[in-house]
Amino acid sequence: MATEVSASPDINLAAANTEEDVNDPIEPVNRVIFEFNEVIQDAILRPVAKFYNDTVPVTIRQGVSNFLDNLATPIVLANDILQGEFERALQTVGRALVNSTVGFLGFADVAAELGVERHDEDFGQTLGAHGVGEGFYLVLPIFGPSNPRDLVGKFIVDPFFDPVGLWIDNTDRDELGYTLDGVDGLDEYAGIVDELNQVKKTSVDYYAAVRSLYRQKRKTEIRNGSTLELPPIPDLGYNIAPENLDQSLAVIEQPSVQ
Repeated sequence: MATEVSASPDINLAAANTEEDVNDPIEPVNRVIFEFNEVIQDAILRPVAKFYNDTVPVTIRQGVSNFLDNLATPIVLANDILQGEFERALQTVGRALVNSTVGFLGFADVAAELGVERHDEDFGQTLGAHGVGEGFYLVLPIFGPSNPRDLVGKFIVDPFFDPVGLWIDNTDRDELGYTLDGVDGLDEYAGIVDELNQVKKTSVDYYAAVRSLYRQKRKTEIRNGSTLELPPIPDLGYNIAPENLDQSLAVIEQPSVQ
């Protein structure tokens, strides 16, 4: 368990929570959806994720995560290119070649062991990198925090960069698609469930805490970590990470939104 330290003014994300900063004009609707998502998580996702983490060896879980990351390479590559990040695009290609061969189809992240670390890119980040604003805060059923820009990227544009997904759709292999989606969602959620539980326990306003952490994480991802280096956090929708890497997620608190 991470060691807790006292929150400081720099850690207290609520300090700037003005109406303009949070940009949450449909907050009452978002909170209803957020509570619905919490019911689903308490009833299904948290117990399944706990069982998965407790019973599946970490080596196997990491291998599954590596394999899924490798499958997502075309999406990352396409967005690297669209952002003009050609050096990162070459890294993405190199990682895919190494991990798909000597890494046993990506189950072993050999490229990372060689010093070529993985990075995430999506079309929401691409739009942000070209100056498109995030728009208002939005909570999606099941998928959680988002905004119009990221919604378009995740559900409309990025699927066109996914050859595996296109092949599944065009060959009527729906069962395989549902299986991959389910495993991907479980892998992502299981990777952050403990941190989410700690944030929920220690936050005065859990909804506001997740909102601030999500928006902070997305801004950092768009800058490719140039302003703030963050650890690789799974991208189920919550996308949370501490503002200070020495700070546990569990101690970041939010006051109630007026």
